Amino acid sequence: MMSNRSTDILFQLIKSLEKAEKRHFKLYIKRSSSREDLKVVKLFDAIDKAKDYDEKLILKKLPGIEKPQLANLKSHLYKQLLASLRLLKSSESIDLQLHEQLDHARILYNKGLYLQSLKMLEKAKELAKNYHQESFLIQVISLEKKIETLHITRSGDAAADRLIAEANDVSEQRNEITGLSNLALQLYQWYVKHGHARNENDEKGVRQFFKHNLKVDTKNLKGFYQSLYLYQSYCWYAFIRQDFLMYYRYSKKWADLFNQEPMMITLETGHYIKGLHNLLTANFNLRNFKQFDQYLSRFERFTISQAATRHDNFRMQAFVYLTSARINQHLMKGTFGDGLKLVPGIEAGLQEFDLYIDRHRVLVIQYKVALLYFGHGDYESSIDYLHKIINGPVDIRIDLQCYARLLHLMAHFEMGNDAIIESLIRSVFRFMSRMQNLTVVEEVIFKFLRNNVYESAEKLKPGLKELLNKIKQFEKNRFETRVFSYLDIISWVESKVYDKPMNKVVHDKFLQSRHR
Repeated sequence: MMSNRSTDILFQLIKSLEKAEKRHFKLYIKRSSSREDLKVVKLFDAIDKAKDYDEKLILKKLPGIEKPQLANLKSHLYKQLLASLRLLKSSESIDLQLHEQLDHARILYNKGLYLQSLKMLEKAKELAKNYHQESFLIQVISLEKKIETLHITRSGDAAADRLIAEANDVSEQRNEITGLSNLALQLYQWYVKHGHARNENDEKGVRQFFKHNLKVDTKNLKGFYQSLYLYQSYCWYAFIRQDFLMYYRYSKKWADLFNQEPMMITLETGHYIKGLHNLLTANFNLRNFKQFDQYLSRFERFTISQAATRHDNFRMQAFVYLTSARINQHLMKGTFGDGLKLVPGIEAGLQEFDLYIDRHRVLVIQYKVALLYFGHGDYESSIDYLHKIINGPVDIRIDLQCYARLLHLMAHFEMGNDAIIESLIRSVFRFMSRMQNLTVVEEVIFKFLRNNVYESAEKLKPGLKELLNKIKQFEKNRFETRVFSYLDIISWVESKVYDKPMNKVVHDKFLQSRHR
């Protein structure tokens, strides 16, 4: 179970600190040694030692502090913690280094040392260009223009012409980046809410939206971020439509972009991790076993690198996507039992990253763990994990909510819980119909379950063979095979028809594919 940690922002910030960061804060705050700052240290210690945020308990540990004063003290501590972290982390962040140089340039300018300020700005500009920081360049060029307008710098006409050309070029690039990043974000949000396109109307709507909002000339694009957001947009567009070949091509372009400019891995680590995750997911959906294993090894090596481990956010992202990839590997190969050995580590990771991990990611992991248990034949444990999804709010990943209910129904069917099967069939059918999530394949499955609730295993055989023949007809139809992306229904039915455990059916398919 995941803990219910306090939502108090100061508590969250303090609990996210590492030992070195806490030690640095104590040194940083004690330099000023004012009476107020000593109170801040006491408040820090009280919260640091607390398991949960309890205001009454904290006030008891701070004699002389009344409740109205506590809010101001907390606000002061929050600001001081951020200032301390900024100082500590500035050397490992290009963003912070650039802002520091711009701050220094402004200080020099305000002191009247505008020639020194211009030199500092030139240095900042070079660094910004090397790392494609166009949004930062706008601020640098703006201050340069201000200095050139208000003072005689003896830079001549060339400086003015150069600044105008640079400003126009940066403005054009920013417009492209803004348009493409907006498109990538909107498509991703569509996927988070709905999942894959449910029918031709969904696909038509997504296609029209994509074409209408892709307003840049993609053939003449230049710049790292333009390419990054273009590839992301195509990735989400293809993934929503289940065009897994296009999804693979653009996720590979996304990852390769960082190989071409490796220094950007350190600056945009989150985007790099997400790119590798999408590349792994594409290979999983296409059942490219060999390439999947190669990219998984590459991802595993990266997750222990300095870039991936230097921030909590990156460690959390690496944990989420590595967990997903490792489970997918077992789902592909039918090694469900080996996959279940990962579960204690997964639960520990969910607990560790409870403060940072979003519910969407938790839902995906819970569903994949439920699939492992189902494939392994442990239907009770599968149901336990599915309840975590089914009993939660239905506001994101409608597709996942639907298939969690369908898998839940199948688990009860396997366990022979006849007393509740009929009512479950009705409720799941209603839910999926209401969510406009029913495909022909799913309707066929519901019909089979409804007609065979009370049949013995032997009498089920003819019906199962008929079911297998029907659903295999839809294996290549994108809208009808959406269910196969979430549930390996065909392998499940085959395991019943051929009297084999599901893990053996899936593993045999994996072995056959290696000899093709």
